[in-house]
Amino acid sequence: MIKNTILLLFSPILLFAQQKDTISIRYSKNITVADMSKNLHVLASDEYEGRETGKKGQKMAAEYISTQFKNAGILPYINNSYFQEFPLNLIIPQPAEISIGGKRFEGNKDYYSFPGQSEQTINENNLLFLGYGIEEKNYNDYKGVDVKNKIVMILAGEPFSKDSVSIVTGKKTASLWSTYYKVKLEKARESGALALLIVVNDVAKDLVENKHRIESPSMKLDIGKNEMPIIYISKDMANFILKKQTVETLKNEISKSGKPVAKKIVQNIVITIKNSSQKISSENVLGYIEGGDLKDELIIVTAHYDHLGIDGKVVFNGADDDGSGTVAVINLAETFAKAKKGGHGPRRSMLFMTVAGEEKGLLGSAYYAEHPVFPLKNTVCDLNIDMIGRIDEKHANNPNYIYLIGADKLSSQLNSISEVANKTYSNLELDYTYNDEKDKNRFYYRSDHYNFAKNGIPVIFYFNGVHADYHKETDEVDKINFEKMEKIARLVFFTAWELANRNERIVVDSNKK
Repeated sequence: MIKNTILLLFSPILLFAQQKDTISIRYSKNITVADMSKNLHVLASDEYEGRETGKKGQKMAAEYISTQFKNAGILPYINNSYFQEFPLNLIIPQPAEISIGGKRFEGNKDYYSFPGQSEQTINENNLLFLGYGIEEKNYNDYKGVDVKNKIVMILAGEPFSKDSVSIVTGKKTASLWSTYYKVKLEKARESGALALLIVVNDVAKDLVENKHRIESPSMKLDIGKNEMPIIYISKDMANFILKKQTVETLKNEISKSGKPVAKKIVQNIVITIKNSSQKISSENVLGYIEGGDLKDELIIVTAHYDHLGIDGKVVFNGADDDGSGTVAVINLAETFAKAKKGGHGPRRSMLFMTVAGEEKGLLGSAYYAEHPVFPLKNTVCDLNIDMIGRIDEKHANNPNYIYLIGADKLSSQLNSISEVANKTYSNLELDYTYNDEKDKNRFYYRSDHYNFAKNGIPVIFYFNGVHADYHKETDEVDKINFEKMEKIARLVFFTAWELANRNERIVVDSNKK
């Protein structure tokens, strides 16, 4: 009995839960409404022009953040600089060129694609029709089919029976394969497809609805990789490829049988993608605090400081997205720096990193993951803060909440530490709605933590949910709930404090990345 009691008392997580750490409480009081408000009123002001990646306002924001790190006594880590510069291509929209069996089709009429695809030419004499491009237990287009290095054609949406029941879900409601288009792209890409043609219902309608995306320049990391082209094609174009069959007959065949249909088609297809691009650069801003006896291990705290920029005279200031996370990271860095100066520095090293390019496709964090300044194998976890200053409709009567995403995907210990930190110190409502793998929003894949998670590094994504001002010019400082921000930033602090100072590194014991 005595032996069991001793084991319980010295279990790291239980000990953390049973007695509050007075030192961490003392330092947590440095995370304040006043500090975050001061910084956010600067970064989310019109002067910073919406902080669009690669533009003047983003450069100004990088300088401001690095100055806060310097003032906190945090030394530069890379070549005497706080900046990790990364190269970008600004790509001007230009339709792909496609010919099939010698017939030339017209871009933005017979088909369309989004700018930013890798410049390349693909010339193949075979194509694989792969149904709807879905992989599920009860309906799997990929079963027994090798798509590697093949041009693949799939149908948009998912198969429904004649009585309008989804063959994928078994209900009258659609699955993620219909509601979140990126799932199909990710699956084809992971499977090694050479190019992906998606047959859509109405190209003309899509061109109107996606006009801004199709006509606006895009950004890509300038790292010389060829990526799988994705082309959205009309039914007429698909029928030309199929020759003896039509899209409708294949849809009916799948709907009737409830089973996938895959067909090899002999047809010469030439896809040429040419880009008109301009080389630019952007910066991640890094604040590094060296640890003590476990300094070879690293805790990362991230937020993206870029936003949407300017449209004409309208400035998208992004106070919540993600000015709120950015100023929280600044305040957290200052707090850990004060703790170190006071003789209570973290045992593990800490990297406080604000990244750019998130709004352009998680570019800054992707670059860091490929060019880490600290070995990824020694990186314990990433705590990512993206939008913590507002209240969504679901919690209109309870501002003391936070959505947590990803905490249990790779490490059950990380999830436990997070929950104990909240129970011991913060008492926020932890909402796991968006952590559900079936959630149609797929937020787990939509912020910078994901570039760490897909490299096997445990993550937590702190998120207040979307609101009426999300990605609008009305996302302004005067709508921010700073008291809520303070509570959430302190929860991140207590979680990071435990992760940085516990004896054992958290284990990776799951694989839901």
